[in-house]
Amino acid sequence: MTLRKFRKEIAAGVAALSLGAIPGAGYAETVLRVAMTAGDIPLTIGQPDQGFEGYRFVGYKLYDSLLLWDLSQGDTESDVIPGLATDWYIDPDDNKRWVFELRQGVSFHDGCPFNADNVVWNYERLTLEDHPAFNPQQYAAIRTRTVDIASIDKIDDYTVAINMKRTDSLFPLQTSFIFMISQCAFEAAGSDYAAYAMAPSGTGPYKFDQMVPRERLELVANTDYWDADRIPRHDRLLLLPMPEATTRAAALMAGQVDLVEAPSPDTIPMLQGAGMTITTAPYPHNWGYQLNFVDGPFADIRVRQAANYAINRDEMVAMLNGYALPGYGAYPPDSPYFGDPLKYEFDPEKARALLEEAGCLPCDVTFAVSTSGSGQMQPLPMNELVSSQLNAAGFRVTLEVMDWNKLIDVALSGRPTYPEYDAINVSRALQDPFSGLFRFMLESQHGPAGGNFGHYSSPEAEALITKIYETFDQTERDALITQAHELFVSDAIMIFVTHDTNPRALSPTLSGFVQAQSWFQDMTPISFGQTN
Repeated sequence: MTLRKFRKEIAAGVAALSLGAIPGAGYAETVLRVAMTAGDIPLTIGQPDQGFEGYRFVGYKLYDSLLLWDLSQGDTESDVIPGLATDWYIDPDDNKRWVFELRQGVSFHDGCPFNADNVVWNYERLTLEDHPAFNPQQYAAIRTRTVDIASIDKIDDYTVAINMKRTDSLFPLQTSFIFMISQCAFEAAGSDYAAYAMAPSGTGPYKFDQMVPRERLELVANTDYWDADRIPRHDRLLLLPMPEATTRAAALMAGQVDLVEAPSPDTIPMLQGAGMTITTAPYPHNWGYQLNFVDGPFADIRVRQAANYAINRDEMVAMLNGYALPGYGAYPPDSPYFGDPLKYEFDPEKARALLEEAGCLPCDVTFAVSTSGSGQMQPLPMNELVSSQLNAAGFRVTLEVMDWNKLIDVALSGRPTYPEYDAINVSRALQDPFSGLFRFMLESQHGPAGGNFGHYSSPEAEALITKIYETFDQTERDALITQAHELFVSDAIMIFVTHDTNPRALSPTLSGFVQAQSWFQDMTPISFGQTN
């Protein structure tokens, strides 16, 4: 993109913005204005929509979970730390029972106390279809992580036990995605989720202030937050949905926002030239395609492998101006779980030969893709490039474009509801082995019950993951997870394309932001022109 063209697009983008009287100018309070890639405001009722961007900007802002991700440094991948639970351990008499000791002295934003009763109520509303606070949307949003929960017990006011259907040595990681909402606030809203959405109450570092659907969400600092180190260093957080990358860049250049997610790589040099700060970090993420293993050509491993050999990953990285890493598996090569998998080097002739052997040349496939979304990077140009590479090797790709929330529905509903799609382009976080591997391999995760959209099945995978879940020694378990990744790659469970380096652009007026190696990020340290 030329500078002249970029400036014209900035002018057009600014003219199109309907941000109006955004708080900031003329206000004594400090307002951090963030342009999200989402097309709408994520749900505020507990489990958000809009993918993990919803978790990043609403879930972990309004709410807490039993375990939280440590987002305080960027040198290594984030790990879990105590959140609303201060300790957790397996019951010595029952390896299917996890015990959690809860943090005392915590209150919800509405003043109601946090305790074991609230944890039981929250877990049951998300797992029991006959619960008074059951909500189908919330149930579906978290079902992939709760499918193995049998029940939850209150031991005392600050201790709970979660009983599992199977031994799961890794289960505590799943609690980091399950948010605690205030039962008091929900019942004060007439036990109506639509009413609660406009007055939500969590225990998180920000409180809800006001929302205009599709336009803005305003949160204010929770100055009584239980973790004094994470009380926000700004007064207000203003979240603005801007799915179009050029519009986000335009808003930052015009001073309409202070921080933008996923700037288009071709605008980054110009943003840097204007004094903006660009932050990047490798993080556990993959951008590729989940496949339909039942209804179309990808049921044949030769077709799946052909697609992987057809991808020119270096060309993709070049198109992204280097703001990506080539993807040869679910995990990047520097991951401790990468191992020594089959490597799908770019080889279009081998891809074509495999298609011919499989009797699928030309091989017609339909991909569901999005216009924007959490972790989707630059989805339209990236999908167009992949399509051209696959077509050159003997595929005939049809791209069906939809908004991000619709694509999430396709992913969660699975191939029984959407058999017409041979693949879906939903990028995925890898911060725990379940998120990165297991939910795409297990039969218990077949959509719509879980995250296995395309109904992959393998006796070898079932046996291996069961062994992983039953292994509590970390060294032994890590070696088994590495084996699972090697199987994941050799079976070509996905079309592997790239890993994101997660660029963000910030106004030079900001300080304090530390980009964690995580899909999630902590905005609380950000201040204006201050160092502490």
